[in-house]
Formats: sequence, structure tokens, C-alpha cells
Amino acid sequence: MHPNQRTLLDFYDAFARLDADAMGRCYAEDARFEDEVFSLRGRREVAGMWRMLCAATAAKGRDVWRLEASDVWADAHTGRAHWEAHYRFSATGRLVHNRIDGAFDFDAQGLIVRHRDRFDFWHWSRQALGTPALLLGWTPFLKAKVRAKAAANLARFLAT
Repeated sequence: MHPNQRTLLDFYDAFARLDADAMGRCYAEDARFEDEVFSLRGRREVAGMWRMLCAATAAKGRDVWRLEASDVWADAHTGRAHWEAHYRFSATGRLVHNRIDGAFDFDAQGLIVRHRDRFDFWHWSRQALGTPALLLGWTPFLKAKVRAKAAANLARFLAT
């Protein structure tokens, strides 16, 4: 097993335990993260997002939290993983089962410099937000609204 694959396995193991500090240690100082909701630069923002999400899950949804990672692979430069999260969306209390595919780039020290998660936003939003997303989840309007709210929440979280 390549050491970068071990990094990813450790990352998802820490995530399953909601250990955001251990997750953050997997990222380089200049790391970038992108998914359907966040676009982040630097370990401070990336690790901060994981701390915020783990704290919300621990506070309002540990009873239903479950993470399963599979097809985890990495070499000296890139990696990938499929992961599924079962959780309670803290803003609405609705149960979500999200399926995500992650792609990673590593630096020479084996730290993540780029992490891109992809998932079906409409599928996620219907579960997390309910009827409004059923009607508008496919529109750029709702996606932009969710992204803006998430960015504001993270900025507030990082300021504390």
C-alpha cells in the first residue's frame, strides 16, 4: 500500500470518528477543497470546514452518523475514494444519505494539496431541504443560495 493511500484511509477513519483535528493534519498548508457547496483555499479554511461539520454532526446527529469509505486508492501523486455519509442535516433535522466521489492530489510530503468531492446536488438537496429542493434543487439559484449560506456559516465559525 502506498503511504498516500494510508493517508486517505486515516482521513476517512478520522471522519468516521468525527475527529476533525486528525482530518486537518492530512492537508498541506496551501490545500484547496471543492465540492458542490464549498470552494476553499488553505488548510485553515479546509480544516475549519471539517471542524464545523463534525461539530454540527456531533451536536445534532451523532445518533444517526455513519460514514463508509470504499475504493480508496492512491499513488505518489493522486488518489481517489468513494464515500457514503448517513447523517442528520443540522439546518433542517432531515436525514441524508449522500454518495460522494473524492479525487485527491498530494505533495511530496504525502499531504493533500487538492481535494475535490463530487455528488449529485439535486439528490442531496431533496433529502436535506425537502420540498423546496424538489422544486428548485436543479436550479443554479438554489445551489448559489446554499453555497452562500454555507460560506457565511463557515466564516462565522472561523471567526469564533
